[in-house]
Amino acid sequence: MINKKMYYSISEVCELTGLEQHVLRYWEAEIPQLHPKKNSAGNRAYREKDIELIRKIKHLLYDEKLSIHGVKLQLAEERKAGKQVTPLKQEEKPPKPETSTPSTEPEQVQLDLSPEFSKDKPAPPAQSALLADIRKGLEDVLALLKSD
Repeated sequence: MINKKMYYSISEVCELTGLEQHVLRYWEAEIPQLHPKKNSAGNRAYREKDIELIRKIKHLLYDEKLSIHGVKLQLAEERKAGKQVTPLKQEEKPPKPETSTPSTEPEQVQLDLSPEFSKDKPAPPAQSALLADIRKGLEDVLALLKSD
């Protein structure tokens, strides 16, 4: 459990979240919502809300399997919608998926082509972020193919 302090050092945050310092620094550079204050010596001073955001980012990256780009989109969508970031608490853990015997068959994906999803009606934020992430990945692949 977190000792209620006003500010935490980067090493304390690493201990609380199970992340390395270089990972936190990278996330700060890539994700605009994560910007801890710095003290007069230039050391990072994380607040409780920063730690909660770090846990949220970790969940989105490691459990939800979003890319950094997808996380940025997800957090921007939540902010735009006026939602507060509701991160996982330290004690909470996402439910583990049921494990089954690995199949040699490729996973079948059912696409919902019902009229409720159309150009006139935007997809829900989570789907928008995922679709934007997929589009970015496909654009990167296309750029690589064109460069050959």
